[in-house]
Amino acid sequence: MSAQDLVKVTLSNGKSYDVHTHLFINNEFVPGHGPTIETINPATEEVICAVHSADENDVNAAVDAATECYNNVWRKVSPAERGKLINKLADLMERDIEELAALDALDNGKSYVIARDVDITESIGCFRYFAGWSDKIHGKTIDTTFDRWCYTRHEALGVVGAVIPWNYPIMMAAWKFAPALATGNCVVMKTSELTPLSMYKFAALAKEAGFPAGVVNIITGYGATTGSYLANHKGISKMAFTGSTVTGRKIMESSSNSNLKKLQLELGGKSAQIVCADADLENAAVMAAGGIFNNHGQSCNAGSRIFVHTSVLDKFLELFSKATDDFKVGDPFAEDTIQGPQISKGQFDKIMNYIKIGQEEGATLFKGGKRVGDKGYFIEPTIFTNCKNNMRIMQEEIFGPVVAIGTFETIDEAIALANDSSYGLAGGVYTSNVDTAIKVSNEIKAGTVWVNTYDIFDQSTPFGGYKQSGFGKELGKYALQEYTQVKVVKFQRLTL
Repeated sequence: MSAQDLVKVTLSNGKSYDVHTHLFINNEFVPGHGPTIETINPATEEVICAVHSADENDVNAAVDAATECYNNVWRKVSPAERGKLINKLADLMERDIEELAALDALDNGKSYVIARDVDITESIGCFRYFAGWSDKIHGKTIDTTFDRWCYTRHEALGVVGAVIPWNYPIMMAAWKFAPALATGNCVVMKTSELTPLSMYKFAALAKEAGFPAGVVNIITGYGATTGSYLANHKGISKMAFTGSTVTGRKIMESSSNSNLKKLQLELGGKSAQIVCADADLENAAVMAAGGIFNNHGQSCNAGSRIFVHTSVLDKFLELFSKATDDFKVGDPFAEDTIQGPQISKGQFDKIMNYIKIGQEEGATLFKGGKRVGDKGYFIEPTIFTNCKNNMRIMQEEIFGPVVAIGTFETIDEAIALANDSSYGLAGGVYTSNVDTAIKVSNEIKAGTVWVNTYDIFDQSTPFGGYKQSGFGKELGKYALQEYTQVKVVKFQRLTL
């Protein structure tokens, strides 16, 4: 195992950066004792570098550092000071936005321009939003009887464990770190083993911002080992997880078998977009295309099922196909690239297998379906038509640039089709009728419903799922309750 922490990496545009490869524990980059993990550039299939992973002792060290800090330092820092530190971190992220975006693009394969202008920019906004909440989290005074009174305190949980996915490394970290820090918790976060590099840059910025040692701890490792150690650790008061429903179930088991830690799970999805006969079809086509093909289809809320009224199907397909052409596939560092490669060989193979399954099930391969080039994990945006809702490509999360399109005759049929899924993360409806929009929004069993748009987020609005898409809310005021617990203090007046 190499003792060297900093390694120089070079991008396809010629720029170079020094990246950290060690674990970040107690404000220091330290060697890990798990196996080293090679992180692969999905655009070239070449090794970027090798990073250290955390074994059980490393996880224990991170939790111990966070616990020590919480008990003796962090819980005594004023809410206003916490807000200043979070804002300082946002300032530093803004200063180094190009490097953060570059590392996300290199490690994940996403468009550098989109990583910079969307992912990192919105993550900075997330930290600023929750910085503002830091000194505005209050309890209540409650009168009970003449000689008694009580008040409530919204207290931090202590040490929060977090596991983030590879599809939005910095953004998913921001969604968890920002409310956790604002409410006064310390955090031990495990990155995906596929995309650790930008998060170690983030760790360096947290130290530079002035966070006390132990507040921010970032480790890397495989889910089955490092993630399991974290989820089962009795020193963790809450686990925040974004990822697959299968892993979410395992984390629930870990909570039950350890210390009944609080959970927040944002899991898989198979979200439906409904295109009504009275929709603005040009808008619907553009928005629906973004709803599935943004981030290469690697989004939990991707609108991967589209139900179109039979009367407008042909026109919609014409416009949707044209909108899909705008998703230029190519080098993540090319200015005009919208869709880069899929994250890994395993994910590439999974998506290509689903394309084969769709054809075998009888769906019509309307567009795409092939690999792009012979190097890198690039796949054409793929459109299936004539899809039945019981097909696997309609029911199973593909997590790639593949959309399945079916039809409906009545709005009640469309709602039933949308709800015929084990998932309930999101949905969308395109209509010019307000009554229809309200009806669909109210009756779709999903945590977020977009009307005449899709995949639009804001720091002030909550996000989370129904059914097997998980529970708990990220973003907005609602996220604060996920990282706090309410204590009631009751007083008896001894003199009247």
